[in-house]
Amino acid sequence: MISKTQLKLINSLKLKKNRNKTGLFIAEGEKVVLELLSSNIKLHSIYCLEPFLVDNKLEISEINVITEAELSKISNLKSPNKVLGLFEIPKFSEVREFDDMILALDDIRDPGNLGTIIRLADWFGISTILCSTNTVDAFNSKVIMATMGSISRVELIYCDLLEELKNMDKAIYGALLDGDNIYKTKLQPDGVLVIGNESNGISEEIQKVISDKVTIPQFGKLQETESLNAAVATAILLSEFKSAKLR
Repeated sequence: MISKTQLKLINSLKLKKNRNKTGLFIAEGEKVVLELLSSNIKLHSIYCLEPFLVDNKLEISEINVITEAELSKISNLKSPNKVLGLFEIPKFSEVREFDDMILALDDIRDPGNLGTIIRLADWFGISTILCSTNTVDAFNSKVIMATMGSISRVELIYCDLLEELKNMDKAIYGALLDGDNIYKTKLQPDGVLVIGNESNGISEEIQKVISDKVTIPQFGKLQETESLNAAVATAILLSEFKSAKLR
């Protein structure tokens, strides 16, 4: 059974200010919770249906077995998925040593996009993402779900993105519609790739520090598609950067 105190805590974590205050975040779904349990991210508590406990043979003192009705009260999902976990927000390093490629996000607002981009970074072996302070919180439960556990393997640093980029001794590539064809551009695989806001693209101030503008050309006959989804564009661009490293 879930207590009123537990219920209050879990529901409070739907707000960023309370996640910051408590240092906790919510993870939902079997895949995500199991991934986090096998990571270095510290567990606070788990609330699950009995089948989840039995199927996964978990022996953890922090587990609370609850009913479907109770899970519905704490879940952010229309159809709750067997388990909800509370984990401690990891403390990321303050040291800025960037030897490999870096992904930089300027005002990404959609939780699904950010979660997918984190998953892409994990897939392509990018360990660090720089985020502008107005980018959606990485520990929003929708972001966590979209990462499918990759949040445990990618470091996210929220910062004054303009200042960080100014101090970079790397080529800074910006994904812009008026950029050079990515397929014809000689890329430096250890550079910085900046992805902008879903509606407005990269801000004017950030554009001033970009050394190389790149774009994904359209091949459709009608040329009527306005733009690509931010996460889709990130996937294509990262693939090209990694391909350049293998050439």
